[in-house]
Amino acid sequence: MSSSRNTNNKASLLKWLPWVLLLLVLAAFIWLFTSMKTTSSEAAWEPPRTPPAEQVSQPVSDTPAPIASYHDAVARASQSVVNIYTTQTMAEHPYMDDPVLRRFFEFHGGPSQDQGSTNLGSGVIVSEDGYIVTNAHVIEKADEITVAFNDGRKSRARIIGTDPDSDLAVIKVDMTGLTPLGFREDPIRVGDLALAIGNPFGVGQTVTQGIISATGRTGLGVNKFEDFIQTDAAINPGNSGGALVDASGELVGINTVIFSRSGGSMGIGFAIPTAIVEQVMNALIKDGKVSRGWLGIEIQSQLRDPTRLETSTGVEVLNVIDQGPAAKSGLRVGDIILTIDGVEMTDANTLIQYVARKAPNTELNAQILRQGKNAQVQILLEERPVQEPVPRPVVLQDEALGGMEQPNIQSDEAVPMMSEEERDRMREELLKLFEGNGDPQ
Repeated sequence: MSSSRNTNNKASLLKWLPWVLLLLVLAAFIWLFTSMKTTSSEAAWEPPRTPPAEQVSQPVSDTPAPIASYHDAVARASQSVVNIYTTQTMAEHPYMDDPVLRRFFEFHGGPSQDQGSTNLGSGVIVSEDGYIVTNAHVIEKADEITVAFNDGRKSRARIIGTDPDSDLAVIKVDMTGLTPLGFREDPIRVGDLALAIGNPFGVGQTVTQGIISATGRTGLGVNKFEDFIQTDAAINPGNSGGALVDASGELVGINTVIFSRSGGSMGIGFAIPTAIVEQVMNALIKDGKVSRGWLGIEIQSQLRDPTRLETSTGVEVLNVIDQGPAAKSGLRVGDIILTIDGVEMTDANTLIQYVARKAPNTELNAQILRQGKNAQVQILLEERPVQEPVPRPVVLQDEALGGMEQPNIQSDEAVPMMSEEERDRMREELLKLFEGNGDPQ
């Protein structure tokens, strides 16, 4: 009986033994495979990882992701920005009529009568049929204007009209199918992104980025009518007349002037806003000139003491021109203009800009202060008389800090004049040198 039981136990053990051995072999194989994988992974380099406990969770927000590129805006705007090259024939050297001095200047490569001076700037296409807006100082005194387009084409341009008071001009090329740059409709705000597109120093079309630093800048003394946008986008000589656009590639201003101690960009650039550009551009294309309202007075801002808590606003009338609009309306010297059409006149520049944007024959309602009493005056504007243009720089210099001269500024008296005594002495010295068969050195 016991013998039979032992036999059955041995049979059961033999039956399960292969499966047990198989499990042991599989366990050994899995252990060996895991060990080899761990060894190989330890040998491979892995970049450092932040432990999960130290990872900063990203805030949940519906704000869109930051813009990584402005390529689309630049691509759209840059095809409407052109490079402008102007050529001017120089006047003959004032001493070239003297044979002795002529020989001296010709030896040293003196200027000839046909020598040309080339200037450069930028412009913005504003219509499909070839109208281009630029700065007046870019094409000033130009005998020939060449426009180079973004796609490599070139064309001669003619002047449609210039407005030195705002430093704007319109030129035209005989081409069609051009891509005009759209004007921004909403007012630009301080802090908005700004992209300046132009041809600085003639290196080719260039884009620089910044923000709108300020708006409504006046009192710079570069234009008669100033309402500049200030930006820290790099603007350099050659950018004049180029486009200042927003993040969508829409035009917000025409780059015009920079403040610099060295002649290069220092992060303070100024552009003419599109509100003025549109007004001047339409007038020049339609009439070839800009008609502005005129009061016929000389004014100054009310003196303000920064140490006093109370403020004094208004513009004081210093002089009233005879038979001018102000004189006909009864405005007097000493009157203080407080508001015009309900708009507060905080300073002289505000009044000048407001009146300049009105058309002639517009009636203004001015609130004034006369001998301590308020009064109302109705003034019918007349057209502003034509005034002699004043030469203007494209770089504001701080001469007290050693600013360099703007190289593009040309003077009508570029050659320093000698006195008659100095001229005669120089002739005598040159004659002695020539008679001795010497060459002027």
